[in-house]
Amino acid sequence: MSHSLSLDLTREDAQAIDDCWNRIGIHGDKSCPLLAEHIHCRNCSVYSAAATRLLDRYSQLQEDREQSVALLPDSDVVTRSLLILRLGEEWLGLATRCLLEVAPLQAIHSLPHQRSRALLGVANVRGALVACLSLSELLGLDGTPAGAAPSTRVMPRMLIIGAEGGPVVVPVDEVDGIHAIDERILAGASLSGEQANAKYTRGVLQWQGRSLRLLDEEQLLLAVTRSLT
Repeated sequence: MSHSLSLDLTREDAQAIDDCWNRIGIHGDKSCPLLAEHIHCRNCSVYSAAATRLLDRYSQLQEDREQSVALLPDSDVVTRSLLILRLGEEWLGLATRCLLEVAPLQAIHSLPHQRSRALLGVANVRGALVACLSLSELLGLDGTPAGAAPSTRVMPRMLIIGAEGGPVVVPVDEVDGIHAIDERILAGASLSGEQANAKYTRGVLQWQGRSLRLLDEEQLLLAVTRSLT
């Protein structure tokens, strides 16, 4: 997906919500009379109400958001495009068709009344509040941190994915990149033993010396929607 699509989606959210924090608040001219009391906009009930309204939007918006992907004729399609990412010690593969953008990690602001364990709070993406979810919680991972990073250049990232009601932010520990993987290799992925109970997973395969867990993007996006309603 192009970056312009994620910009369009976040602009829709910004237009639907009065983002006073960008005009007279901490990110604006700081003229808001409530700043003296609350110190920061995230401590203000107006900010919390805006975040709650955003989450309500995920519940109410039912319009179809079709993802179109340009493909070669079926006889020539031999690869599938996957984003390879890391959570703790586990490497995961996510279909790029549900990905809007990979962005630097932003501050995540918790909400006073969380709706689910997976909901971390909201993040400010170009002035718009976007719900932030824990992929580890959705997948049932234990959250054990990985060992020493292989390179000092490795930095956590945020994935902005297209859910039913709009973009959702998912923090990850590392993004390896987008790879075109032979569909014959993907077809050989399977689940066995303890892996058989892995949530939202199509299978596990060995790829470039890694054990790679292939996520079922359709089931995962349904879980994302349930976490926001």
